[in-house]
Amino acid sequence: MSQTIWIARHGNRIDFVNPAWFNTAERRYDPHLSEDGEIQAKQLANRLVGEGITQIIASPFLRTVQTANAVAERLDLSIKLDWGLGEWLNPDWMSFPETLPPEILAQKFPRIDLSYPVGVFQYPETWEDCLKRTADTVKRLVKTFPQDDLLLVGHGASVLGTAMALIPSLKENEMKAALCCLFKLVQNQNQWILELKGDTSHLTEAETVIRFN
Repeated sequence: MSQTIWIARHGNRIDFVNPAWFNTAERRYDPHLSEDGEIQAKQLANRLVGEGITQIIASPFLRTVQTANAVAERLDLSIKLDWGLGEWLNPDWMSFPETLPPEILAQKFPRIDLSYPVGVFQYPETWEDCLKRTADTVKRLVKTFPQDDLLLVGHGASVLGTAMALIPSLKENEMKAALCCLFKLVQNQNQWILELKGDTSHLTEAETVIRFN
């Protein structure tokens, strides 16, 4: 049996474009997409038309929900939120994850499936904690949805962590997880094959210097 896992990073975020946004934001560690990030999300959505994706699972941070929603609208699918795909909860990056509750997010993004258990987060995390969490998550999702081709929408850290979990030969320093990039992993007889690695060919503008925070 074959299964395909697509892994995407969110589009560009407002604090990357306007660093001063951070100073007055209500939720400083939960930035929304910038204008060009919204364009990237739509281009990602167009790229994934016809690829057979049947489940979209996303991190609960606003930027990933917005990116997933662009795809969900284009593919007419629901969105499942999962803390396992969340940002690396690095105490040097954030004092505490300040995401909106799923019920509030669903008011703006009605494609969110509130029946799906979003899980819990553990703050703070080391890099090793993040890799273990994302590895456990992608393996759980593969078992939970064995008949589905999945799109996972996460962050730079969770994109790398999920890909490396399924293909251990991948090396962190050999991969690039640019904004709105795509990884494509295909299962063939219990072995995962990497078909796309950080692809950004669907974007009219891709970042040249990759940053996670």
